[in-house]
Amino acid sequence: MKQQIEQLNKVFDSRLRIGIMSALMVNDELNFNDLKALIDATDGNLATHLKTLEDNKFIKVQKGFIGRKTNTVYSITKTGEKAFRNHLDALEQIIRNIG
Repeated sequence: MKQQIEQLNKVFDSRLRIGIMSALMVNDELNFNDLKALIDATDGNLATHLKTLEDNKFIKVQKGFIGRKTNTVYSITKTGEKAFRNHLDALEQIIRNIG
């Protein structure tokens, strides 16, 4: 079990980061407002967690415009997908070893 715990990624310790990554695993891309609604976060809280994921190269950020309004779109990177899958696999192993 210690080995599985060591395989957990500290970046995914946050409920919101798990929510963001889960949403991006099943959607090619999501804009800021859609992500905010999906995971029920405030603007500032969501922005902070997105920045952490971006700094770790787990998500990609594309900024653009729709008309005159800014539109920021997020997608998961290959690195992010692999790291998140490894994290989930480790969690699954821990749960299986408990029972």
